[in-house]
Amino acid sequence: MTYRKRTLFGAIPIAACVWAGALALVSTAVEPVDAQRPQPAAAASNPNPEAAFLTQYCIGCHNQRVKTAGLALDTLDVAQVGHDAETWEKVVKKIRTGMMPPSGARRPERTALNGFATELETRLDRAADPNAALSTPALHRLNRTEYANAIRDLLALDIDVNVLLPADGSSQGFDNLAEALAVSPALIQGYVSAAMKISRLAVGDKTMAPSQVTFTPPPGLAQDRHIDGLPLGTRGGLLIQHTFPLDAEYDFALGGRGGGPNIDITIDGEQVKAENPRNFRLKVAAGPHTIGMSLPDRQRGAGVDEIYSDFRTNAAFTNPGGVPSLVITGPHNVTGVGDTPSRRKLFTCRPASAAEETSCARSILTTFARRAYRGPVSPAEIDTLMEFYRKGRQTGDFESGIQEAVARVLVAPRFTYRSEEDPANVASGQVYRVSDVALASRLSFFLWSSIPDDELIDVATKGRLRDPKVLDQQVKRMLADEKADALVENFAGQWLYLRELEHLQTEARNFDENLRRSFRRETELLFRTIVRDDRSLIDLIDADFTFVDERLARHYGIPNVRGSHFRRVQLPPDSPRRGLLGHGSVLTVTSIATRTSPVARGKWVLENLLGTPAPVPPPGVETNLGGEEGAKTSSLRQRLEAHRASPVCASCHRIMDPMGFALENFDLIGQWREFDGPTKIDSTGQLADGTPVNGPADLRQAVLTRSDAFMTIAAEKLFTYALGRPVHSYDMPTVRGIVRRAAANDNRFSALITGIIESDAFQKRIKK
Repeated sequence: MTYRKRTLFGAIPIAACVWAGALALVSTAVEPVDAQRPQPAAAASNPNPEAAFLTQYCIGCHNQRVKTAGLALDTLDVAQVGHDAETWEKVVKKIRTGMMPPSGARRPERTALNGFATELETRLDRAADPNAALSTPALHRLNRTEYANAIRDLLALDIDVNVLLPADGSSQGFDNLAEALAVSPALIQGYVSAAMKISRLAVGDKTMAPSQVTFTPPPGLAQDRHIDGLPLGTRGGLLIQHTFPLDAEYDFALGGRGGGPNIDITIDGEQVKAENPRNFRLKVAAGPHTIGMSLPDRQRGAGVDEIYSDFRTNAAFTNPGGVPSLVITGPHNVTGVGDTPSRRKLFTCRPASAAEETSCARSILTTFARRAYRGPVSPAEIDTLMEFYRKGRQTGDFESGIQEAVARVLVAPRFTYRSEEDPANVASGQVYRVSDVALASRLSFFLWSSIPDDELIDVATKGRLRDPKVLDQQVKRMLADEKADALVENFAGQWLYLRELEHLQTEARNFDENLRRSFRRETELLFRTIVRDDRSLIDLIDADFTFVDERLARHYGIPNVRGSHFRRVQLPPDSPRRGLLGHGSVLTVTSIATRTSPVARGKWVLENLLGTPAPVPPPGVETNLGGEEGAKTSSLRQRLEAHRASPVCASCHRIMDPMGFALENFDLIGQWREFDGPTKIDSTGQLADGTPVNGPADLRQAVLTRSDAFMTIAAEKLFTYALGRPVHSYDMPTVRGIVRRAAANDNRFSALITGIIESDAFQKRIKK
């Protein structure tokens, strides 16, 4: 039975109106009705199926009198959706994800709902302005990650950009959107300082004074097991990548008392033999080196049978001391600049005499600037760099001049910004295809988060990149390159909240730095497999395999996994670990420090897997669940149920909580449990469309039945990341086309990539 309440505006289903009060088909209030716009009164006298659908299922609450959630559908014309495309796109999304009509209200069959949504999409696609999506930012600053990757590819240097440049802003969940990448005096100062430090490190400055750098083990890093990358037979430790600036002697000092006298120190895998391993001087060649510090694992070395067995109960090893910090000071007694990867990459010629210096410098700077500026450079630009070369040469040698010019390149707007200039012969409002050189930059920053390589620049400079076959070849080549891991680290890292693991704090007793790293690595390896093997993106939801090391396998209860290296393991059909909903990374970042959060977990599923905005609590609503006293007297579920006894709260929580409750068998760090304290876990619930769920398997299946919604939000996120701007309603026809194309190709990841790259939004611009 549907209960109704009499109001001044007639009978309205209570459940439907309470739900709509906060869930809202739109996340912001709808703009006031334009009095001059023709109203759809004619639709009532000449109804069509879509208008009848709205009247029957939606307008009871969403009309201009009640205006539930600020939405009045009776003021909109479903036959002319173009003017209100933003609102109708949100209606489509709510229907596609099962959020409208709500459970408890009158609902048609799902086939009817999908048919209505499909018809709306068809009309929206037909009404969309094809040129609206072609307005992209003219200037797009490199974010810190892109800057660091560009330095890596230009100069073979891995820099810690976090200490060189201030943090970037973010928008729509990503830090590569032009609108969030502002410029400040601190940033400009950072660019200048970074350019000087990087250029001196790349060239090798023999006048460099000794400096000090300190490496400290992360707090919470357990030291009782072998760490991947360190010598076998050791436990705990620290693996460091450090670039030594010159061929010279360097002081190594271990701080604190950690580790005692038996610390194993290696450089590039070779053990360092020193009389005092805690304080010694060593000659090191310039360039990048890998330094390892670890402790002898005497417990595991006690007998052959114990090498792969668990630690015995022993207080000395259940919480053993770890390695101390390492301080490196130098250079001392410099003997040369060395033959470093940076110098080999930069010095493409060597002058045999003073007479050859100018021509060699010009050749070096032309090659370097072409790479840094991502395309051809003009003679005037090279002349500017040669002025800086001559300035440095006057006070030093040939290499000093090159170092000054390199620093100038690294502060040039053509390096720090991605810019696309309109052709002079294009009129305002005219659409044009971006140049091949600009397309090359769009490609490389999308797939690699870095600058184009020489091959891509060569193809673009010759005007061949616009050839569909050549473009396809380059995309496949780039996806096969290791630099495409940027899609894992940057795109997936932000979309799936993996970056938030780094600074997450929890009071869980079984959590440590090792588990934090394993959580992130598991999810990254799953996403990487989808990219590398070109699998269906839906595997993110229901993969029958995952990746674990011994620490993570023990946490999950997966037997027979030993060692610190990650390996792929097969999961049974009934495993709760299948897909993202069983990953410790997701389950931990959607908890709070002291407990699970069904609300946060439900919100994550709504926004990242189904693509619908979660309801925002109305102003003044109390979100506290009873505090410490409430926690003593009731379970988390009981407190949430008491919280949503209020109709205002119920309208929001009815949507999110069932999804979160379905995951309650996972504790705050994703470990499986049957009880929350003395209370047996109740993972039952009912989704907004009435679907019953009981546990993660049911929730996973519910998301799979909405795989079209999942693919749509995945495409939206990837589209946003690729273009460096938010997705708007006028982009949705393109997004739907990309999703349809992917569906015809088994939802393979490459189909999403190529769909975006071949879109007009990616390849064209409109002159303003």
